[in-house]
Amino acid sequence: MTPKLLIVDDDTTLLRFLSDYLAGEGFEVATAERGQNALRVFYQERPDLAVLDVMMPGMDGWELTARLREMANIPVILLTAKTSEADKLRGFRLGVDDYVTKPFSLAELTARVRAVLARSGSDRRQEALLTCGSLSLDPHTREVRLAGDLVELTPTEFRLLHLLIEHAGEAISQEDLIRKVWGEHQLQSRSGLRRYIWLLRKKLEDDPAAPERLITIRGFGYRLIS
Repeated sequence: MTPKLLIVDDDTTLLRFLSDYLAGEGFEVATAERGQNALRVFYQERPDLAVLDVMMPGMDGWELTARLREMANIPVILLTAKTSEADKLRGFRLGVDDYVTKPFSLAELTARVRAVLARSGSDRRQEALLTCGSLSLDPHTREVRLAGDLVELTPTEFRLLHLLIEHAGEAISQEDLIRKVWGEHQLQSRSGLRRYIWLLRKKLEDDPAAPERLITIRGFGYRLIS
């Protein structure tokens, strides 16, 4: 299957060059000039990797990375004119897979894209099925099943459940859940987390008001048990 890339940059000339070059290298390419447009294109195209410019008007590359991370575990390469270590560390804290500083050669970017796709594909193949009692989560296919029945989750619900089932039986603090699901840069309130816990319980519990699987640890956080 031909890998599909999403390229986002407000420089239309660079965007066209990148699109034409990467298409010539055998990739399927979708493009967007703004962050909001990129979200729509992502929903429509479901790319395998995103290449994002950092400095864009409106929704910049940092925010766009966070929004994409809420929807899917897609590999991300950031393009930026900034070279400071602080900026690079910020990108890696967001879960960015690589960081390319402008100016760059098209051949270099292509090599980076191939390397990230190879790593992400290997990582997905190595991810094992996660289970907790009758509940199972497949990180590769992104399928969740309860007693064999498919459970439909939103991307954020999936990321939250993924973290909980990875640590099944352990109590996880609200702070850790917020930080690991939404990222350190995202200002997500505890009430927002409680809302997503409630949404998960509606899909996983016989009685969401009296949960037996996703338990509240009073004054601390939550625990998933079998």
